[in-house]
Amino acid sequence: MNAYVILAIVVILISVIFMIYNGLIAKKNKVEYAFSSIDVMLKKRYDLIPNLVKTVKQYAKHEEKLLTDIVQLRNETIGNNLSDKERFEAEGKLSGLLNRMKIVVENYPDLKANENFLQLQAALNEVEEQISAARRTFNAAVMEYNNGVEMFPSNVFAKAMNLQRKDSFQIAEAEAKNVDVGNLF
Repeated sequence: MNAYVILAIVVILISVIFMIYNGLIAKKNKVEYAFSSIDVMLKKRYDLIPNLVKTVKQYAKHEEKLLTDIVQLRNETIGNNLSDKERFEAEGKLSGLLNRMKIVVENYPDLKANENFLQLQAALNEVEEQISAARRTFNAAVMEYNNGVEMFPSNVFAKAMNLQRKDSFQIAEAEAKNVDVGNLF
């Protein structure tokens, strides 16, 4: 074989190795970036919750347990170093409690007309939509990353780099079901 052919083959192999390695790193970084976007939206939600709960408390004194549960779960998710799976579960529970609070609010016409509450409710709805969009982005990044980690030939490099499959951000099955308003009263 000609030395130039051997050199060309070596250069092509090295290029392929670099492309696979860099592709896996890019996918890993994309997942981390997407997760941090969710964190930003969750922080925004966490900042809104105390104001929303305070406003609702003024009107809905007997809904204290639901409001206490929301604040407690919010504080647990902020203060603890939870695994991704534990965090996903806690966020699903918090979303469910916030949805229950929206239903409970329907019983308070004065609250629904309160300007502060309406602004907080609109802000919370916007944040929830942003969280949903961030979750979709994260899950797309996780799918792309998992494909890179599991598909040949990049899976060989992923093993050598100790890259593991990641979990998608999913809500708990109970949270995905329609809310039975009759059971809330």
